[in-house]
Amino acid sequence: MKAVIIGNGAASLAAIRSFRKYDKKSSITVISKEGGNAYSRVLLPYVLRGKLSYEKLFLPFSDKLDSLGVTYIEDEVLSVDDAESVLKLGKHGDLFYDTLLIASGSKALWPPIKGICQPGIYHLWTINDLNRLQIEFSEKKEVVIIGSGFVSLQAAWAACSRGLKVTLIEIADRLMPLVLDVRGSGLMAEQMSKFGVNVYTSTITEEISKREDGKFFILLRDKENILADFIIVGAGVGANIDFLKDSAIEFARTIPVDNYMLTNVLNVFAAGDVAAGPSVFGDEHVTHALWPTAVEMGKIAGANMAGQNIRYDGSLNMNVTQMFDVTVASMGKFNDADIDDYYVYDAESGKGYCKLCYKDGLIVGICLVGTSEAVSLLGKLRPIIRNRLAVKLPPAKLDAFLNVRFFQK
Repeated sequence: MKAVIIGNGAASLAAIRSFRKYDKKSSITVISKEGGNAYSRVLLPYVLRGKLSYEKLFLPFSDKLDSLGVTYIEDEVLSVDDAESVLKLGKHGDLFYDTLLIASGSKALWPPIKGICQPGIYHLWTINDLNRLQIEFSEKKEVVIIGSGFVSLQAAWAACSRGLKVTLIEIADRLMPLVLDVRGSGLMAEQMSKFGVNVYTSTITEEISKREDGKFFILLRDKENILADFIIVGAGVGANIDFLKDSAIEFARTIPVDNYMLTNVLNVFAAGDVAAGPSVFGDEHVTHALWPTAVEMGKIAGANMAGQNIRYDGSLNMNVTQMFDVTVASMGKFNDADIDDYYVYDAESGKGYCKLCYKDGLIVGICLVGTSEAVSLLGKLRPIIRNRLAVKLPPAKLDAFLNVRFFQK
């Protein structure tokens, strides 16, 4: 059998290891448009900040593909002919497959702002982005960051850590709207302001132009205009699935898959950022563009490509990061529209915030802004939420039940 995997990231590597567990002999071919060894995108800001060495970006397993009999091709997939089971590549012609995994990941998007695509305006999504930004961080003094997801805030933290003046612009009414609730976002904005970041929310960037002195002029609606030496854009991502447009493989923003990571086409699987699969809450198709989800999906896909019949119980969104001297984390459902009730632990000013959420009598989510010990809290709650366990948890005994002091100084 000839197994082919499009992509060389977390889902791809997990699939390879899982496939080889059950099938030692069939060939595996990996196609990567970016080329090079697989690396962790989530670690790019840590290298930019100087917290992590460049070499730590690369995944431990990424340079051992040869030992598992994997053929690596650096090329772009132009199209998929699912009727003939063949891929058309940019430089290597046609490549036939018996079973195919689409794990091509996602790309950073440019928001519809006039003048946004020009030299000096970057994403922080690839190693090439990192290399260019390393130069800017060394030579420039003022940066504007558009967007307030994890990557944007980590970029802001890196810039602050290296002594740059930082302004962050978010079109929504709060920071990290997909990760924190209103209270948590407000606390995060306050924390960033303490480090000198100018935070603009509910702000529309109308146009970006470059002055004769080389500085960028950012025109804002209903706000005072600002200047910057360079700009980082983190305003959303999109799946790398353009090559599917002439195939019979169903897709919208991402590719719907079932509990076995199978698409609507026989022997074609999808995993990671490109896939919309089941969630632990019963959603049929939801996309969680997260590292743990990519690994879980890749593992299931690889096993089933090798002839197994292993079912995925569904993804659970979980985000954890440390920046501006606090831990920011969320898991499951935490917005008021998705829950019945919640309990808030809101410590004294500056010490932290935690919102534990319930629906139908079960714990379904949490969001928090606290100290690094908060990570252990998510570890305790993850199996409870994932397995839908009923836990009697009187609010007054929250701290004793969790047995952790996450808000201490």
